[in-house]
Amino acid sequence: MEDLVTERLVLHPLTPDEARRLVARRPAADDHWAPGYPTDGDVESATDFLGHCAATGDPQPFGDYEIRRRSDGLVIGSLGFHRPPGADRTVTVGYGVVASARGRGYATEALRALLALARDRGITRVKGDADLGNVASQRVMTAAGMRAVGEDARVRYYEVVWPCTVSAAGRS
Repeated sequence: MEDLVTERLVLHPLTPDEARRLVARRPAADDHWAPGYPTDGDVESATDFLGHCAATGDPQPFGDYEIRRRSDGLVIGSLGFHRPPGADRTVTVGYGVVASARGRGYATEALRALLALARDRGITRVKGDADLGNVASQRVMTAAGMRAVGEDARVRYYEVVWPCTVSAAGRS
């Protein structure tokens, strides 16, 4: 799977070897991690990714991605799909950016690219959620084109829905 490139970012599909380094919090010489990366959320996501790889194989393109800044190559966060799509062509996304890179639109830019990938691969619904107190994450999903569809005592739920059409990848 090739990197996804946006105006300011490279979304690099995480490999199992990279995920193992991330979980161990031990970068290789050619890993360029920003201070604060990986966060606990990045480690948790990479652990889930490795579990999925062990159980059913590498799920790419519906796996995890490192968010790298094009300007300096630093990994500033991660995002990805919690699981590959089911028969209903629905996926759930998650993301995070290190504190020093927040407030610059990187998460929104990365999420927009991931949503475009999902749509191009025939996904019809993408879901996400954020704790009620996490207004920044709620703004990211809204800015990326997702809409609030409900909430409970702890979480606000978001989604974007597209009609089922034949995609560029030839799937429906």
